[in-house]
Amino acid sequence: MDLAVVELSRLQFALTAMYHFLFVPLTLGLSFMLVIMESIYVITEREIWRTITRFWARLFGINFVLGVATGLTMEFEFGMNWSYYSHYVGDIFGAPLAIEGLMAFFLEATFVGLMFFGWDKLSKQLHLLVTFLVALGSNLSALWILIANGWMQNPVGSRFNPDTMRMEVVDFYSVLFNPVAQAKFVHTVSAGYVTASVFVLGISAWYLLRGRYTALAKRSLTVAAAFGLASSLSVVVLGDESGYALTDHQKMKLAAIEAMWHTEKAPAGLTLFGLPSVKDRETRYEIKIPYVLGLISTRSLTGQVQGINELVLHAQERIESGKLAYGALEDLKADRANAAARATFEANRSNLGYAMLLKRYVPDPRNATADQVMQAAWDTVPNVPVTFWLFRLMAGLGFFFIGFFALAFYYATVRRFDVKWFLRAAVIIMPLPWLAAEMGWVLAEYGRQPWAIEGVLPTFLGASSLTVAQVWTTIAAFTLLYSALAFIEVRLMLAAIRKGPESKRGRDLASGIEPTDAGYAPLPAE
Repeated sequence: MDLAVVELSRLQFALTAMYHFLFVPLTLGLSFMLVIMESIYVITEREIWRTITRFWARLFGINFVLGVATGLTMEFEFGMNWSYYSHYVGDIFGAPLAIEGLMAFFLEATFVGLMFFGWDKLSKQLHLLVTFLVALGSNLSALWILIANGWMQNPVGSRFNPDTMRMEVVDFYSVLFNPVAQAKFVHTVSAGYVTASVFVLGISAWYLLRGRYTALAKRSLTVAAAFGLASSLSVVVLGDESGYALTDHQKMKLAAIEAMWHTEKAPAGLTLFGLPSVKDRETRYEIKIPYVLGLISTRSLTGQVQGINELVLHAQERIESGKLAYGALEDLKADRANAAARATFEANRSNLGYAMLLKRYVPDPRNATADQVMQAAWDTVPNVPVTFWLFRLMAGLGFFFIGFFALAFYYATVRRFDVKWFLRAAVIIMPLPWLAAEMGWVLAEYGRQPWAIEGVLPTFLGASSLTVAQVWTTIAAFTLLYSALAFIEVRLMLAAIRKGPESKRGRDLASGIEPTDAGYAPLPAE
């Protein structure tokens, strides 16, 4: 396999996935914020809340369409750029994607039209149910995608079949309730809720600074402050659950995130700051909080967090075991009835993927030297400085959002919608949740390298047999297409925000005046 093709294929998938992920968090969060706003309308029967819901639904619709368009191309990439990956694990990985399309996406797509065009054709309660089903479909889509991704991080419920030379499902229940997938799902959707809250808060603050649509802005800001505070707290709490999942299922990723080169005495301390050195295999100028990492990752004072050096030695042992499995598999290819070979394979089958790491250095892993085995063992260590700093930047933004939403909730509670510095800050920080979400995605995917499927299939073996020129062509095409879509998205969003509510009556309500038979009256405070 040409490693240049592999790296370019990784780059292409990263570019398309990260672009698609710009739309996903806002869809997840804004859909449920629409449910909250419309619920208030149904309960209070106040026309202003109908106007508010319809305004934010228009922005949701623009984002939803672009999200669908960019998501479809990613599924084609599995066949285009990662054909061996699709062949090797398609029986397992394809199932959640198919269910996502059949159950979640069609649920979402079916009811999104009714949500937009059913305002005057459905009852208030029925339209609210439709809006809820759109939100449910959006979040179920994320669930099935993250079940598929969680299996890549922790391949439970599956087994390599030496007769078909492919991975196959043996326990779909385990795939479905994979602890890594469940932790990723709740953490990811909570981050989406934070993103939508910052989006609504920022636009509302912009309206208040300009003195436009103040009735809409004040009410939207209040909803965003409350929803955002709850969501930002849940992101941190559920992030702790993700850390706990890493301890059992992705020990190397956890050690790399903490730049922990040596196993510490339990309970390990959490590194706030440090300068990881890959060359020297140590972290300089560490500032640690005692015991915290051990408590987060093991839920105990006695549980141990293994360091990188010890995990590399363990990987070396697994590579040696994998070589035995690989040799036995080759013998089984020649003679399916070879009982000794089958017994050897069964004893070492869980380490077959580790032997595949050697294919980067030698065609037949059985011929690998001790130096090549050690080199492959060190390949199991992801880029430590990158994972170390990505986690700290992401976590720092998470705690910042808690403080910011707490302040927003206070100002909304005391009806202080005229604090200029806070409103300006709300507009300025709008890109930050997207930045945090992208860092989280890169951390999750980059942190499990060199694996496409953790412990099963190295990334470099999963790519298609393409040329460098072919991959560069598709990268250029996607870049041009996505740049055009980004331009369209921004133009449509800005136009919708400048225009405000669709009708004149809606704009009057959003501005705080209620049209009456005798003229105009101020909208009553809530």
